[in-house]
Amino acid sequence: MWRQFRPTWLEIHLRNIWKNYQIISKRTNARVVPVVKADAYGHGAFEVTHYLYERGVDFFAVSSLEEALELRRIGTDFDILIMGLIPKEGLIKAYQHNIIVTIATDDDLQAIRSMATPPRFHMKIDTGMNRLGFKDFDFVKQSIAELMNSPKYDLEGMYTHLATADSNHHYAHKQIQAFKHLLDSIEHLPKEVHISNSSAALKWYEQTPFSTLVRVGISLYGETLEDDVDFLEQTMTLKSRITDIKVLKPGDKLGYDITYEANENTRIGILQIGYADGFKRMNQGGYVSLNGHKREIVGRVCMDQLFIKIGENDKKNDIVVLLGDSIIKVDDVAKRLDTIPHEVLTSFGKRVPRVYKN
Repeated sequence: MWRQFRPTWLEIHLRNIWKNYQIISKRTNARVVPVVKADAYGHGAFEVTHYLYERGVDFFAVSSLEEALELRRIGTDFDILIMGLIPKEGLIKAYQHNIIVTIATDDDLQAIRSMATPPRFHMKIDTGMNRLGFKDFDFVKQSIAELMNSPKYDLEGMYTHLATADSNHHYAHKQIQAFKHLLDSIEHLPKEVHISNSSAALKWYEQTPFSTLVRVGISLYGETLEDDVDFLEQTMTLKSRITDIKVLKPGDKLGYDITYEANENTRIGILQIGYADGFKRMNQGGYVSLNGHKREIVGRVCMDQLFIKIGENDKKNDIVVLLGDSIIKVDDVAKRLDTIPHEVLTSFGKRVPRVYKN
């Protein structure tokens, strides 16, 4: 119960996650698979999955066996795809819990072949990202023919991943064409074929009519790397309260390494959040939202606290939004840190309590 005393919290807007799911579903004919890896991009995998499951969503994707097993506490009547690699002993566990695994290496394939009762699985194809997947298409065709013709194996899908869906369109198109060429050369395809991530699902769904699934990660949580997408709802808001106020006189210095010096009488609000919570030191010089105004972050961001310049009418216990409202958007913070929204959303640690809003 200690969390209730912390004047810093994340508000997770579950209804907006559902809205984003519906928006994306209407833009594609394929089945939408929410990606809830990395604790649902910092939103809470168990809570997000349970909320969507109650609304009829029955297929989710994660990165690890540990993540999949956590979701199995919700129920056994929905599908979970693990997109990362797991060892053979993990394959056994996956079979026991009816979890779908990915095979992407020769070792994976040999492990599947050696099992008396292999788990359900999808085959990962490398079409140009050079991360996970089989690159030899002749080998892929031969292996799929073998696996599809044997009652022992539950090869349910094959998929690839686009390296530049949000940036280099020429390279992404090259990957799409390579995957399509492979599909056209296979006589008996698995029932699920998928290529689209969030960016591809939002703008290239017409170019991938062969896809039966789309894997939606960052866009489920209201963010995108596309400049022209403004119809998604924000799903995470980081808030804190002013716990103390200091009044600096001209020449007074502030914080570690005294990087800030007041040049006039300045009111400073202190917040109980810092880099140990995932709010990075590089945020110094950025802004927060307070009572409808932008307020500057000054001085070094500490491990547990930070400082903001405040106005004359701002007071103790006022709520400060550090990201996730109309003034300070997640994308604004990502650009400030020279990164992407994915990293921002997944940065906040467990000591920042999540408050779920329906």
